[in-house]
Amino acid sequence: MLAKKDEKYVLAIDHGTSGVKTALMSIYGELIDFEYEKTPIYFLPPGGAEQNPADWEKALINTSRRLVEKGHVPVDEIVAVCCSSTFSSTVAVDADGNHLMNSLTWMDSRGAPYIKEVMKGFPSVEGYGVFKILPWIYKTGGGPQLSGKDDIAHMLLVKYEYPEIYEKTHMFLGSKDYLNLKLTGKFAASYDSMMLFWVTNTRDINHIFYDDSLIRKLKIDKSKLPPMRSSIDVLGTLSPEVAEQIGLNKEVKVVVGSPDHQSACIGSGAVRDFEGHIYIGTSSWIQCIVPFKKTDMFHSIASLPTSIPGKYYCANEQDIAGGCLSFLVDNILYHKNRLNSDGPPDEVYEYLDEIAAGVPAGSNRLIFTPWLNGERTPVDDTTVRGGIHNLSLTTTTDHIIRAFFEGVAYNSRWALKYVEKFIGRRMDPLNIIGGGVKSGVWCQVFADVLNRTIRQVKDPFLANARGAAFIASVALGYLTFDEIPELVRYSNIFEPNPENRKIYDELFEEFLQIYKNNRAIYRRLNRVRRETGGQVSTG
Repeated sequence: MLAKKDEKYVLAIDHGTSGVKTALMSIYGELIDFEYEKTPIYFLPPGGAEQNPADWEKALINTSRRLVEKGHVPVDEIVAVCCSSTFSSTVAVDADGNHLMNSLTWMDSRGAPYIKEVMKGFPSVEGYGVFKILPWIYKTGGGPQLSGKDDIAHMLLVKYEYPEIYEKTHMFLGSKDYLNLKLTGKFAASYDSMMLFWVTNTRDINHIFYDDSLIRKLKIDKSKLPPMRSSIDVLGTLSPEVAEQIGLNKEVKVVVGSPDHQSACIGSGAVRDFEGHIYIGTSSWIQCIVPFKKTDMFHSIASLPTSIPGKYYCANEQDIAGGCLSFLVDNILYHKNRLNSDGPPDEVYEYLDEIAAGVPAGSNRLIFTPWLNGERTPVDDTTVRGGIHNLSLTTTTDHIIRAFFEGVAYNSRWALKYVEKFIGRRMDPLNIIGGGVKSGVWCQVFADVLNRTIRQVKDPFLANARGAAFIASVALGYLTFDEIPELVRYSNIFEPNPENRKIYDELFEEFLQIYKNNRAIYRRLNRVRRETGGQVSTG
């Protein structure tokens, strides 16, 4: 066992789509306490999804101050702050570090037309001009997604539709790097947080740099890209103002940290080659560390930089996962209108678990498709939409609730299929983390649908924060990444129920057919049209 000698602590920030969780963690990943504050998101046509960065900063300060004021540990023993944050949420800031507009979040697809313009050509494969995409695959391992949800699409959207803001922009930062700027006053990014700008040459994982030829192809200003550091570098110390607001010493170190994907990987404990984890938050992904560089453009999988120096990871990301349950509660079950004026009870998600547990596997052959905001992987499709399929006169809300749980799991099985094909092996067991899998019912659904042993990491909703704490601990020399698996604990282990194998295999195949048979319909219904006068509207 790892000998624990030091009693030191980290303020680990988990900035997610719905809010900010700040956790007080030991340098060994032990949770002391946490605070949470919601932050709003604004959906705009066509495909806009924005947040105000000032809300993030306020939530970070408030949650951190409340946590420190509780006095769980002496202030002098809190040695670092480290952030995890949503991947591909982009902020334009001026030279003084002020944001110039709302952040374009990872769900914002309005930059898609500009990416498609850059990437089109003949011959074309899946919307990419072959000779256009090849330099990106060679240098970065992948390329900008045509869905327009990457940082580079956000940057191009600002350039072409908000030119006055583009001109004033000193740098474009990912959300994690924006928070670090607010903590320290320093402009910087990590190698992993810059990946979805798609202008970094990652062929040598130990020597990542901005590629001038890719920057020229995109016609963006290199000067607006931040200097890059390793995730385990110490960026600096807290600014005096922030230290006073939170109640910490000015000597507290701020570690560069990583986006949510990479922090979650560390917090899940699956840090060795080919060990997989599933994350279920607002979105979802399946991910593992890989010792090689490889690309599958057809299913949007590539070897990308991690928090661990010298290591790549691969992942398939589902656009909306746990967010489907929020949609079910807010937009369907408790949508306020003349039929329903009451809001959901505080225990609404516990009630959903209980109801889902009482419905037989397969939900009476009801299938929910969770593509509420299009899909990223294993298909890059902005127009596909969700649905409830095979309704009958015997269908009840109970069936619909369980079908939502199962539909997200079917989509994860679809993603898992291509990740395992990418790495050439079966991943079993899989560690599962994220706020969505506090539910034991959902963990069992995943075990049954995926036919894999599912290990529910302890405090799964704080895995990103735990990952940030581990990254800080490695940065300050208290741990090595190799020691992390020994420190991760599991709340439960779920084995697949063989009695449910037949129904889930059958419904998964129909789930795939639903996409195949209906994608053209979705495209006609939801395509984005560019009308005269340069206005963009949805069909």
